[in-house]
Amino acid sequence: MIKPTVEVAIGLIFHQGRILITQRLADAHLPHLWEFPGGKKMSKESFEECLTRELLEELKIQVVIEKKKFLIKHEYPEKIVHLIFFWCRYLNGNVKAVGCQQFKWVYPKELKNYSFPAANQPALEKIFCTYPEV
Repeated sequence: MIKPTVEVAIGLIFHQGRILITQRLADAHLPHLWEFPGGKKMSKESFEECLTRELLEELKIQVVIEKKKFLIKHEYPEKIVHLIFFWCRYLNGNVKAVGCQQFKWVYPKELKNYSFPAANQPALEKIFCTYPEV
């Protein structure tokens, strides 16, 4: 059986030394876990367009996408996800938890205190390597 593949654009959004994380909704896949904000790419949009749209829809914020950082491929029992991570800088908007339970700005060293989906583990390791002293 061929598993569906989902492409997701994710923002590693930094502001004043902290990174933005969001908590998944109770009725979502992998409920209540924390994640980096973003969402599923539509067929006719770029990953950058997807990320911009998702952040505006789900958090009511705008960011500057500074660069594509890395790709993570992860296989869950029911699907395969391709996660494209972008370094981003918060630009404007008052963050609102529209498409998530809640959000938090945390220092990178605090990320270990939150439960993330398995697919996010390589990203967490890369963040710790990039910001070991923070």
